[in-house]
Amino acid sequence: MGNKIIDGIALTIAIIGAVNWGLIGFFDFNLVAVIFGSMTWFSRIIYALVGVCGLYLICFYMRLSDSTSEA
Repeated sequence: MGNKIIDGIALTIAIIGAVNWGLIGFFDFNLVAVIFGSMTWFSRIIYALVGVCGLYLICFYMRLSDSTSEA
C-alpha cells in the first residue's frame, strides 16, 4: 500500500512538471518561476523534486512492464 501512495505522489509531481514544460514550450510561460520566483531556492527545490520523481517513475515503469510480462 505504501508504494501506491509514493507512486501517486511521484506521478502527480511529474505531471505538474510536464504541464509546466508544456506552458514553457507553447506560451513561453514558466508557471514555477511566476509562483516561486526565477531560480530562487524554493523553485530549485521544485525543479529537483520533478527530476527525482521522473527518475523514480523510470523504476515504476520497469515494475509495470515486469508485471505485464508475468500475466
